[in-house]
Amino acid sequence: MGKIIGWIKNNKLTFVLLLIVGYFIFKSFLVTNLSRIPSYNGNGYGGYGYSPEIGAKPSNLQDGTFSGVRSLGKIISPPQEAAPTTDVTNRMVISESYLSLLVKSVVESQKQIIQTAETLGGYMVNSNLNNPQDAPTATVVVRVPANKLQAALEAYRGLAVKVISENLSGQDVTDEYVDNQARLDTLEKTKAKFEEIFDKATQIQDILQIQREIINLQAEIDSVKGQQNYLEKNAQMAKLTIYLSTDELALPYSPSETWRPAVIFKQATRSLLGNLRKLGTALIWLSVYSIIWIPALLLIYYLKKKKTT
Repeated sequence: MGKIIGWIKNNKLTFVLLLIVGYFIFKSFLVTNLSRIPSYNGNGYGGYGYSPEIGAKPSNLQDGTFSGVRSLGKIISPPQEAAPTTDVTNRMVISESYLSLLVKSVVESQKQIIQTAETLGGYMVNSNLNNPQDAPTATVVVRVPANKLQAALEAYRGLAVKVISENLSGQDVTDEYVDNQARLDTLEKTKAKFEEIFDKATQIQDILQIQREIINLQAEIDSVKGQQNYLEKNAQMAKLTIYLSTDELALPYSPSETWRPAVIFKQATRSLLGNLRKLGTALIWLSVYSIIWIPALLLIYYLKKKKTT
């Protein structure tokens, strides 16, 4: 340490120039690497974009997807459920399934998943493919008829080398559908009564007031019909979200074993490769900036040698 301090005292100008060059190299290196870090977009589930919206309301009735406003920092109270209906034989259930599959080829499996859905009478909702250096990954969202959900699950399991995780959930909306239907009948009867009164009205003020009531009732009827249409379509077409990768670590799942040497070895290897890449990047930056710091060192050496002579 004493030698270093002594060298700095004897070569103050050289030390200052090295600090300046090092500052610019570090600043450029830091800015470049920070710009490559992906920003958080709320899809914090294994990097696959699956994050159920909090308090989402159905708005797209064509493909059954949700779009809503995410509430952050607030406690959202659970929605009130309709009273159970016991006299309904055929329950209306919205089915949704999630699969994490370890596959040999992500691209081929992605194509086969979409083809299988179309063969069963369904369709693709969304498909994303990422091909980083470590391992390719993909997320495929499809819809198939609810009565063919099990056939689709069996077909998709057959594509995998290993099924990492599987989750099947259902939401019973029968009670909500029955209540909406009762409300719809009441609204339509009320609208019919107002239309009868409208036909007999003679005063302009009464006609305008009754007309406003009819318009409001029609808006409520359209809203309830939209909800009914949404429930019917989602109950008829089950939704499947399939995560694909050639690397088990890239898939969203909860490991059954807390300590797994093979997984730890992979993580350590990737960490080593990542640090080596960072070191190589720093050396490249240093070599590029050599056109600045090498002439500066030579100039300092020349001036110092000239001074001594």
